[in-house]
Amino acid sequence: MDHAAACCATGGGVIALHELLTARCRDPRSVICVDGATATDFDTFRAHALGIAARMRMRPGLRFVLWSDEPYVFACTLFGLLAARKVPVIPANATPGYLAELSDAYDAVLDESELAAWCADVPPVQSVDSEHGAAIDAHALLTLFTSGSSGTPKPVHKTLAQFDAEVHTLEAAWGTLLGDAAVLASVPHHHIYGLLFRVFWPLAAGRPFARATCADPAQLQARITECAAQCGATVVVSTPAQLSRWPDLPGFATLSPQPRAFFSSGGPLPLDTAKQYAATFGAAPLEIYGSTETGGIAWRRQNEAQAWTPMPGIAVRAGAVEEGGALEVRSPHLGDDEWHRTDDKAAFDEHGRFVLQGRLDRVVKLAGKRVSLNEMESKLLLHPGVAEVRTVLLEGGPRERIGALVVLSADGRETLRREGRVLLLKALRRHLAAWFDAVVLPRHWRIHRALPVDSRGKIQARAVAHAFAASEEGFELLAEWDDAEGRAFELRVPHTLVHFAGHFPGLPILPGVVQVDWAMRFAREWVPGVRALASVDQLKFTMPVPPGALLKLVLKHDAARRRVAFAWRAGERDCASGAFVYREPA
Repeated sequence: MDHAAACCATGGGVIALHELLTARCRDPRSVICVDGATATDFDTFRAHALGIAARMRMRPGLRFVLWSDEPYVFACTLFGLLAARKVPVIPANATPGYLAELSDAYDAVLDESELAAWCADVPPVQSVDSEHGAAIDAHALLTLFTSGSSGTPKPVHKTLAQFDAEVHTLEAAWGTLLGDAAVLASVPHHHIYGLLFRVFWPLAAGRPFARATCADPAQLQARITECAAQCGATVVVSTPAQLSRWPDLPGFATLSPQPRAFFSSGGPLPLDTAKQYAATFGAAPLEIYGSTETGGIAWRRQNEAQAWTPMPGIAVRAGAVEEGGALEVRSPHLGDDEWHRTDDKAAFDEHGRFVLQGRLDRVVKLAGKRVSLNEMESKLLLHPGVAEVRTVLLEGGPRERIGALVVLSADGRETLRREGRVLLLKALRRHLAAWFDAVVLPRHWRIHRALPVDSRGKIQARAVAHAFAASEEGFELLAEWDDAEGRAFELRVPHTLVHFAGHFPGLPILPGVVQVDWAMRFAREWVPGVRALASVDQLKFTMPVPPGALLKLVLKHDAARRRVAFAWRAGERDCASGAFVYREPA
């Protein structure tokens, strides 16, 4: 049997996760993982998992931290741990500080390099006792973590049966659409979304998954080409932040063969992005709404409807009005038959679909007045200049205040270019004043090109608050945007900046070398090639920069000449200019 035929040999439909290592209905040569020209078959996966199970039975301890950037190594170890009657503990990341916060949740940490070595060599299938030790408890426990609204890791204990129920839900909803497609992903497999869509669902349904992660259209095309040669069609699992970025990158519109579907989860996909995908591929991405605790709840395609449709077998309702009208869910993914209250407010239509109206746990009190940050964000989104926004309560200083981090629409960027940041923000404040008392309006505003997201596509309050702090270099970044000129930034130079000390006594000015360093920092973020700097050309300093100055930086990229020009301005006056010339890639 060739690779393409083996990829299509799903053999018997969806296999229960706890029976995966004992299943005889799966063709042993069916491909489960593709890595370049290499395809790994089911027999090899099973042998690796059972080999790890045999090793883990000899290890003392019950709860083991499982971390591997390799989805194949991760999958082998996960099922090996389950077969060994151990509890996999799957952290959001493996940094020492993060693991220290979880120290009460595990007994030992598995060594990532050791796991990779265990999966490097294929043990002879005959050497693995195929029956003994392959059975897995259907209700085996796994522990994942969610940060919640506070940012503190919170353990979520789920059974394999809950994941199995969700796999069957996904297959019932989209199994026919996916068919024999291979799964490509740009999301990590250490969180429930990636774990389900990148590991559990493909393994249970007999679909191969790509071992490499796709971060941009070029990598996506490479994986599509590999899968086309070995398996045929593909689907893509991603997040709103990544999907929103891809249309502006080279190669997006020419992906071939086109994926059968794009999946998105971790937050709402901007409507403009959904429309771009619908125009390019014929349908918007399939958005999944849910949480680590609840699993998947509902889905939508925004070119068809803005409201969310409950997934097969999921019951939803609006809670009591006096309790805020929270969305309530009853689902086999929860492991019981009780109604579960979420922190999201929802309004239902006559078809049983719902529209989310913000979270109920984001109410703050300022100057004796209660303010819903969700409501404030929803009102700001009504302004034609705002594409996305996140508000946050900023603590410290003489009193608390609200900060608003805004991503501008095309209209907003044009207003910024034409009228400037100050007038644009005045217009946004006037817009909000129609609904809110002046005392609670945001006192601090930041304009960014995108909202900060983590690896799951989630927007954390800490990251939003960080946008209002001084950068490591000391300046305050007030705005950043793209326009016809290139990329632009506006920042404030604090009086307390360390570079003013001794430069010069009695008449402090910002050193020219600092202006070049700041410009290079932004240039490198925009054009990574600038890291291989060859020279700084045409450097000019035409006006001193005093403490407290508001500066605008404009970068222009000339790719053909491998050159990024920069110009600093204070008001209408030029301060400094030059160009970074970078080397050809090796």
